[in-house]
Amino acid sequence: MGHGNGLAVDLYYPFWSRFLDDFDVFVYDMRNHGWNEVGPSSEHNVPNLIRDQEQVVEAVSSRYGETPTIGVFHSLSALTALLSSALGSGRTGDLSAWILYDPPLYKPRLGEAEFDKSADRSAEIARRRTDRFGKAADFQELVHHLLLTRAVPGAAELMAETVLRASADGESVELRCPREYEAQIFAYARTYAFLVDLGDLPCPTKVVGSDPMMTFAYMPTFNLSHINTVDYDFIPESTHFLQIEHPAECAKLMRGFLEGHGFL
Repeated sequence: MGHGNGLAVDLYYPFWSRFLDDFDVFVYDMRNHGWNEVGPSSEHNVPNLIRDQEQVVEAVSSRYGETPTIGVFHSLSALTALLSSALGSGRTGDLSAWILYDPPLYKPRLGEAEFDKSADRSAEIARRRTDRFGKAADFQELVHHLLLTRAVPGAAELMAETVLRASADGESVELRCPREYEAQIFAYARTYAFLVDLGDLPCPTKVVGSDPMMTFAYMPTFNLSHINTVDYDFIPESTHFLQIEHPAECAKLMRGFLEGHGFL
């Protein structure tokens, strides 16, 4: 299971913990996110994130053997999966199916200008956001009112624990993924999003989107004019953080998809 830009996979615990009794669950943080150390900004780009993701899947297969393996990805990790030439190619050890939550996709048809504007706006917001706080409680209060108004109880505290680290001065906390790195990916992603061909998917794929009538937290996600090319559902009254707003509903859709393809 992978996470979105600027976040950390432990934030999704309300969702992925629902599968621990029935699956071997492997979660990982992208480079420069979560528990990982921060590396050079010059290496923080979409191609490297794609290769990292492929290496994670290869490592799991190599260590734990060949068995049906499902990729469950949100936002940025969903995009990098779709851009990979290997993850779902059908080779031994590759992923058998994908469930993609709110991927940042927009097909090159109508709306490119709007997509570009939204990507620019998301990158600019990321560059300007506060990246250091006197204490975690300040961050918790901010995200509770701005981002997580619909989330499960304790989500703001969980986000603070998973996306903040102690600053070098020991007197404050700061974002684990630097804001400049998050903005850099927003700027990259708008170009790569146009390369995804939803009509040529390498394995069974389900897309679960946030409510198309809601204002998105980040970039526009799934272009509804193309829903006939994939198995698509959305979660009513959800935002981009749908897995920590409606974890039970997200899990139910995932299980239904897996049952329908004989994985359960």
